[in-house]
Amino acid sequence: MPDLARRTVLTLTAGVLTMAADKTKTAWDFSFPGIDGGTLDFASLKGRVLLVVNTASFCGYTYQYDGLEKLHEAKSDAGLTVIGVPSQDFNQESAENKEVKTFCDTRFGIEFPLTTISHVRGAKAAPFYAWVNAEKNWQPSWNFNKVLIGRDGSILGTYGSGEEPGGSAMSAAIDAALAHTV
Repeated sequence: MPDLARRTVLTLTAGVLTMAADKTKTAWDFSFPGIDGGTLDFASLKGRVLLVVNTASFCGYTYQYDGLEKLHEAKSDAGLTVIGVPSQDFNQESAENKEVKTFCDTRFGIEFPLTTISHVRGAKAAPFYAWVNAEKNWQPSWNFNKVLIGRDGSILGTYGSGEEPGGSAMSAAIDAALAHTV
């Protein structure tokens, strides 16, 4: 019985018996279809710091692709991976994944991983974004919102479009996350 008690916590809340496993979800439990095919499995990035950004090709913040690529290049060896999640949720993205990929390649030379076009908010949100919303009561309010994931897979912070990839607040948060080892 003690072993069972350690693995499972029983809670009586408002007369309802609920069961919660002691292992909570982390970012490592999620994946996206990759824009190049295959699956972008976050578990394969376990131990790295992730900056997950919902992107769009025709937004006033699209220029941030340049800063995101520079950030990815500069801090990749230290353990950072930037992940772009193209989304049409704000009606500013191409209709086809191939168009998004071509745009990112030719206009910005993007080397960081991109997912297929995905929902990032509302009832149709990709499971990763639904998890972020459930954990932090947060969902992207516009394109180029950012989610910072620590080396342990936890959500370290969420940031709006106005938070520049190379800005002081973002740089400080990323540097702190990279300094932390699991």
